[in-house]
Amino acid sequence: MASLIEDLISTLSKETDLYEKLIPIADNKTKAIVNNDLQSLNEITGREQEICDAISNLEKKRSEVIRNIGVVMNKDPERLNFETIIDLIEGQPKEQEALRFIHDRLKRDLTRLQQINDTNQMLIKQSLDMIEFDMNVIQSTRMSPGAGQYGKSSEMEENGIERRAFDARS
Repeated sequence: MASLIEDLISTLSKETDLYEKLIPIADNKTKAIVNNDLQSLNEITGREQEICDAISNLEKKRSEVIRNIGVVMNKDPERLNFETIIDLIEGQPKEQEALRFIHDRLKRDLTRLQQINDTNQMLIKQSLDMIEFDMNVIQSTRMSPGAGQYGKSSEMEENGIERRAFDARS
């Protein structure tokens, strides 16, 4: 059981370290979005993806370790969380403290990442809204009376009668 707890602590530590690496990357992503720097945004997204892939692998390992802890402790792995595991290892204060510390770090880092990602999502939405607004302005300008129409000498007029593209008479 002790080795499973050590595996869990090790896996969670590595996972927390990766989340901590994501925080400055996410901050740089915010700057790239604000500056409309698509090249930097593309590079940042690539780095994020690499770290997320590593986190995903650690998540699989963590799930496996928790499943094994559940088997050893005769508990449903689906119901095991940090607090439950900390309570289960009552006789191991060093491991309890390590899990509490990692839990607090992970919670803090995930909260910070969520805040940054919410900001980035809002900035991207505002950017898309602005693009949509600009497109609507351009489209309405093109469709407004007098915009883009030919003059009297154009081929649009025949025999003194102006012909329009959607004229029912043609």
